[in-house]
Amino acid sequence: MNQSYSQMKIHLLPVSYENWLVTLKSLNQERPQFSADQGTIQIGQVVAHFLGIPLDEDEYYNRLYEYIHTEQAGLALISEETLDKSIDNQQFQAIQRVLNINREQNLSINRFVAFLDGEQLLLKSKIPALHRKTREAMIAVLQLFSTHEAEGLKSQELRRVLVDVIKWTFNHLGGIWDNVDPKASMPKFLWYGKTNKSHHYFLYYLLQLGCDLIVFSPSGEGMYGDIGNAQEEKPFVHLYPEKKQPEPFPAEKRRRTATVAYRASREIESILNHEGSGFYKPWQLRDYTPSSVTLKTTYDELFILIKEKAMVRPNFEVKNGQVKIPAIFAKVHGVSKNRKEYWDRLQAISQYEESLLIRRFPFTNNVNNDFRFHYRNALDKDGLLDPQKMVTSHYWKYQHLPSGLQNGIATAIRNSCARPYIKPVHHEDIEELKMYLFTQGMQIPASILQLMQKFDYSQDIPKLILYNNELNGTMTRTDAALLLLLNQFGIDIVLYTPPGHNDLENFIDEGLFDVHWLEDVVFEQEFKEPSLIKRVIFQGIFKNLRGD
Repeated sequence: MNQSYSQMKIHLLPVSYENWLVTLKSLNQERPQFSADQGTIQIGQVVAHFLGIPLDEDEYYNRLYEYIHTEQAGLALISEETLDKSIDNQQFQAIQRVLNINREQNLSINRFVAFLDGEQLLLKSKIPALHRKTREAMIAVLQLFSTHEAEGLKSQELRRVLVDVIKWTFNHLGGIWDNVDPKASMPKFLWYGKTNKSHHYFLYYLLQLGCDLIVFSPSGEGMYGDIGNAQEEKPFVHLYPEKKQPEPFPAEKRRRTATVAYRASREIESILNHEGSGFYKPWQLRDYTPSSVTLKTTYDELFILIKEKAMVRPNFEVKNGQVKIPAIFAKVHGVSKNRKEYWDRLQAISQYEESLLIRRFPFTNNVNNDFRFHYRNALDKDGLLDPQKMVTSHYWKYQHLPSGLQNGIATAIRNSCARPYIKPVHHEDIEELKMYLFTQGMQIPASILQLMQKFDYSQDIPKLILYNNELNGTMTRTDAALLLLLNQFGIDIVLYTPPGHNDLENFIDEGLFDVHWLEDVVFEQEFKEPSLIKRVIFQGIFKNLRGD
């Protein structure tokens, strides 16, 4: 091993989908742009990002397994699950000493790194070029941090990021750095899955050290999402056609193999049914997360739009695993002078196959359980409910539902709690309102759950039709809380009150729903059932529309 080189320069190689693995396996001295003279060694670096997931999912995970276990590419797996998070207490105290000095003296980045080196917090090597590279790489990391954090090296985030980068560096490079021969190869890493801020800076540090880095992100998230890629040379990026939540890194190869016909079929489906195409096959969006865009309509428009499928309504959008559903949330006060038209319209929308008619109140049960502990445990670092924590908790009642629907319900609960539009009682503060909505969200009635299960997000939107003539009970706050949740989920809601009295307005802000006043107010108006002939006509029309 030649130890005379005092400086190392790194060049990002222009690899492709076809040659990245071959290039990765080659020795540095066999790669393009390698040179070693006049005290400087120059090496080519392989960096490739694979975002999303291909049509053949089994083949994708089998290839990941092979990259680590059978390809003999020298790749070491790192991910949130595999990172060694242990740290020596002396190292931790040394980091704290440097941070204290920085707090007192306002250190420049170069001096900051000098103090880190003095505290033995940087890797050592007998090769002068590598020894120097550890300092240069840390300077680059701190420069990037200082650029992207508003308070620079005074940021409260610096301690966490610095501790993480140093401990992971020693845990994953400490045992091999002193034996690295840059003429042969630098350490090679495969990062798998999602990343947080500390991960970003650690991976950036590996790049600055000259390590090869291959990134696989099934969810399609880029490597430098919130801090940017400070390199002038851009890495190779390959985009797969689909995006999915990452599964655990494979511990063994899968035994299923896709046929040529299956792959061709999936490719055709991908072309026809990709996001934004305007054409969606049944249940294509079942794993997407729904949210609503409440439409503002006139009374007449309500009955035109409520018949339309979600994908042809204004503002329908499918993007990045999210589907925005244009939903109706309206209240009809009174009864129109044209009674026949009034009943024809009400009966028509309540007779749709995907409609549920509510005529007794309350239609929900009050929950007396104390969910405060569960609510606080489900919060993320930003103070918002974490859907993943909710659906994996022991109190979650909806485990029997499809996973995509569970995530949709949890997200709707999160959104309804993020901005609680329920009116306070007994001097409730905003946190108590959030806990109330969270608690009620855990008690969705079975009939409503069935309605939600029928919801194919691009197709017919389920409709909750409520008829409140005040003869069959009184609407309660728990009813209103569920309506808020269903509105966030994207369900159409139309509430009829022939007497024109307040009910929903007693509990939620009126600006959230349309209000339509008809000509007459009528007290104790019984619901008028459709005639047998009308029912037969309705059912016949629906069957014809469905092709039954």
